[in-house]
Amino acid sequence: MTRRYQWGAEPAASGHWSFALWSPEAQQVSARVEGRDIPLSKDPEGWHRGEGPASAGETYMLVVDGTAIPDPASRAQSGGVHDPSILIAPHHDFAPWTGRPWEEAVIFELHVGLFTPEGTFFSAIHRLPALAEMGITMIEVMPVGQFAGNRGWGYDGVLPWAPHPAYGPPEAFRAFVDAAHALGLSVILDTVHNHFGPDGAWLGHVTPSFFHPEIKTPWGPAIAFDQAPVRAFFIESALHWLREYNLDGFRFDAVDQIRETEDSDFLVELATTLRGAGFERPIHLTTEDNRNITRLHDPAAGLYDGEWNDDYHHCIHVMLTGESHSYYASFGMAPFEDLMLSLKCGYVEQGQPRPPQKSFRGESSLGLPWPVFVNFNQNHDQIGNRAKGERLLALADPDAVRIAHALLLLGPFVPMLFMGEEAGETAPFQFFVDFEGDLAEAVRKGRYAEFPGVTEFPDPTSPETYERSRPYAPEAADAEMWRDQTYRLLSFRHDYIVPLMKSGGVGTPDVQRLGTQALMAEWTFGGGRLRIAVDFASNADIPAGGDMRLEYGAHRIACWIDT
Repeated sequence: MTRRYQWGAEPAASGHWSFALWSPEAQQVSARVEGRDIPLSKDPEGWHRGEGPASAGETYMLVVDGTAIPDPASRAQSGGVHDPSILIAPHHDFAPWTGRPWEEAVIFELHVGLFTPEGTFFSAIHRLPALAEMGITMIEVMPVGQFAGNRGWGYDGVLPWAPHPAYGPPEAFRAFVDAAHALGLSVILDTVHNHFGPDGAWLGHVTPSFFHPEIKTPWGPAIAFDQAPVRAFFIESALHWLREYNLDGFRFDAVDQIRETEDSDFLVELATTLRGAGFERPIHLTTEDNRNITRLHDPAAGLYDGEWNDDYHHCIHVMLTGESHSYYASFGMAPFEDLMLSLKCGYVEQGQPRPPQKSFRGESSLGLPWPVFVNFNQNHDQIGNRAKGERLLALADPDAVRIAHALLLLGPFVPMLFMGEEAGETAPFQFFVDFEGDLAEAVRKGRYAEFPGVTEFPDPTSPETYERSRPYAPEAADAEMWRDQTYRLLSFRHDYIVPLMKSGGVGTPDVQRLGTQALMAEWTFGGGRLRIAVDFASNADIPAGGDMRLEYGAHRIACWIDT
């Protein structure tokens, strides 16, 4: 039988399994299946391959020059990140699903471990119907590739092909995706291709060529994406998730930290391969990229659908909270003007001088389609990377937050909500890990050093920090009011705004200032026009009426659909 992937273990003919590991440095490699050693042969390119008798469900380790390790391309683990891997047969039985177009996307970001009290894929299924009924159309699952311990955000994964067992086995994740599809919900997975976590990353030990030690990133040596087997490791893992779990796409974390050489363009190869793999449903690919570049999202390239737009978040956050420290500094000068620019162009920082920054960031984004920009008022990063993990409602005027919520959901961009945001959640989302010993102490010290002078600092290694970050427990007193507003806004979006978005944007948006913190924005489409007037308590003279109008205290928003 021909192998589907270069990496990992796959069924072969006649009750055999095939094993493969790339390690130019290793001299002798074998697969130890339930105590039986299957020798692998090394070729001139550094691949170790072989096959022998084995069965699905059996456990195995790879023995590399005498050291037994889990398979770096493990499809599932029998326990933790240092324990044996499990032989998992390919899965083919999925219910029919044709997917949804990108213009319909209303993204809901969730952390499986915190989304329900049980913290599993199976338990999460029971909360999906309420999200679908509310108008959510896409679930974005924070990374589930296995990491050390049971508690973590998921960005310290070391086995990126294997679902984290604390959330459930592979069949549980498949059941979650199937249940979402049955409700009309797409599912995309947040994935990390820019680094490995600090505990259990055996590739660095057995395959030093996987990294460039001379190139540094915030997490250590850069991954060697100029090496074809390295690119294959991540591209094949993405194909594996799409094929084995029937996913609808990915959000790729911090792609600006994927350090490439002139000899490779991994992000182009990744998107081109996934789009050319013959899937009959739409595959949606989004990026998080601090560079504010545009080449990956140019429609002519046909590569990536969306980009997480931190600039939009920063405008809203600074305007509503008054904070201007750290990366908010350049947005602290004129946040409302920045919001106007973001509504017109998507990005705010487009290569122009932005005091107090000393270097310029970004490119002109005016020509990109408006749905390229995934806008949000909150997400796991922007909440959890605060010292105490406060949500926006704990920092700003609730009436202003409700208007910002409406502006997000009525705009012609792709909106994203963080779990609980749809219900006015005020519980924090804090940084947490499940490390032990010296590593746990190093994380604590590093976190404390990041925020000097903060009192009552949450211990990132404490189970209480994890539990404190759980939404809906208990629900906010005004949760139903928030849910009703979210439902009304998303119903309006579905009925009137999405059809305009599908007809395609035309020309340049017009954004005019009406007052100190009031504006009128207008976007023209092939099928009509969308106009939004919003006033953040500046008592401006905004037009009366509107097909959708909300007022909370002195804060107002109105929306018109002209067809």
